[in-house]
Amino acid sequence: MCDPVRVTDGGRDEVRAAVRQALSVSLATGLYGVSFGALSVAAGLDLAQTMALSLLMFTGGSQFAFIGVVASGGTATAAVATAGLLGVRNGLYGPQVAPLLGVRGWRRLLAAHLTIDESTAVSTAHPPGRAARAGFWWTGVGVFALWNLFTLGGALLGDALGDPRRYGLDAAAAAAFLALVWPRFSGPHARLARLVAAASVVAALATTPVLPAGVPVLLAAAIAILVGMLAPAPAPAPAPAPAPEPAPEPEPAPAPDRPPASGPPGHPPAGGTAEGGHP
Repeated sequence: MCDPVRVTDGGRDEVRAAVRQALSVSLATGLYGVSFGALSVAAGLDLAQTMALSLLMFTGGSQFAFIGVVASGGTATAAVATAGLLGVRNGLYGPQVAPLLGVRGWRRLLAAHLTIDESTAVSTAHPPGRAARAGFWWTGVGVFALWNLFTLGGALLGDALGDPRRYGLDAAAAAAFLALVWPRFSGPHARLARLVAAASVVAALATTPVLPAGVPVLLAAAIAILVGMLAPAPAPAPAPAPAPEPAPEPEPAPAPDRPPASGPPGHPPAGGTAEGGHP
């Protein structure tokens, strides 16, 4: 039989691990918001427009694509289309995240807004249940708060920061995301994960020079989705064998019958007479 205390403690440990992971990812990703704030102002957007992108769009890749088109002299329509193509990938996360959360009503709308690369990666890196939900909400809310806070700082400081890329914040965000997916490359299905990752990288690199921004990312995602649909489902892990029941303790042997008490040798038992003797 399973020990209920052990199961409960294991669940709590898993939740704590998810929260710690969520906080570290939130900090690494939020810091990158400084770059977006500074580059957005440099591209010609004012503070209100910059913050509107972070608060309402809230998807870093699409935001950088938007200001990239604007900075290069592109039209607003081209900027929105490019950002929209990159943002489509967040919609692909919905079918995977929704069963883990099981939310309804306004919480479902909030969860949709917080469904980003990082919250999806942290939640799916943990077993379904409390740990997965904690990973999603802590990551989503943490990234949202820190991303917008550092976006504001970057937009206010503006030119005082210089080129934000020299601080390596873009590498920090990429490194944090790589740390999330790295266990997939060394787990029980590592070979398939490596093949999918390699195929996606090759497809994205080969099509980036010839396709509009955002399309190579969608193409790489389509490869992963196609493999996931066609690959056989992994066999469930065997359940651990139950602990053997302790052997029952043997019952103590009954005490042997004791003979009736007798007096000293040569004397009759108490209350009687010796054979052939006198009273």
